[in-house]
Amino acid sequence: MTRNQYELVIGNKNYSSWSLRPWLLMTRFAIPFDEFHVNLRGETRQEELDANSPSALVPALRHNDLTVWDSLAIIEYMADQHPELPIWPGEPQAKAIARSAASEMHSRFFNLRNEMPMDFARMISTDDISEGVEKDIRRIIAIWHLCRSQYGSGGEFLFGGFSAADAMYAPVTSRLRTYGVDLAQFGDDGCGADYVQAIFEMPEIALWGKASQTEIALETS
Repeated sequence: MTRNQYELVIGNKNYSSWSLRPWLLMTRFAIPFDEFHVNLRGETRQEELDANSPSALVPALRHNDLTVWDSLAIIEYMADQHPELPIWPGEPQAKAIARSAASEMHSRFFNLRNEMPMDFARMISTDDISEGVEKDIRRIIAIWHLCRSQYGSGGEFLFGGFSAADAMYAPVTSRLRTYGVDLAQFGDDGCGADYVQAIFEMPEIALWGKASQTEIALETS
C-alpha cells in the first residue's frame, strides 16, 4: 500500500535519463508520489521490470488501477490531472513550441544518447565527438536559443518558468556536463551554457545528484 496516490517506478538515478524526466517534473511541482526503484544493473532487473511496467522499461506511473508508461506520456497525464499547475506554458503558441521541443527530444538525438550515455554523478573527459553527436548538440542549442529568446523572458528556463520542456531536456544538460562539452564550440552564444547552469542550480537536481553519488558509492563498496 502506497502512502500517496501516485507511485513512480524508476531506474538507477545515475544512469536512467528517462526516469529523471517525470521525477523532476513531479518533484518540482510538489506532486506527492512514492518511488519504486528497479536496479537496472541488478540480477533481478528483468523480472522486476516485467512485473512493474507494461513495456518492461522505466519509468512507469501507477495511479489507482492505471499504469502509464513512457516519460512524455506520464508528463502529459500529470498535466491532465493537475490543470492548476503550469506544467505547460499557458499561452497557446508557447505551448505549441514547448510541446514541439519536448517531442523532438523524445524522438531524436540518438547519436548523443548512444555515444554520451547519462552518467549523472561522474565527470568523463572526451575529446572525440563524432559528426553525429555534433549535429545533435548544435540542434539542441538552436532549440534552447529559440525558446529562451522568444518565450523565456519571464525566468531562467526555456519558457521562463519551469515547464515540461525543461523536464525533458534536463538529462541532456547532465550529459553535456558529464562529458565536459564546451557549448561555445558548437555555436552557443552563452544562452545554452546559462541554461545548463540554471538546471544544475535547481534544488531538485541537487537531490537527484546526491542520490546518484550514493548509488555509485554502493556500486564500488
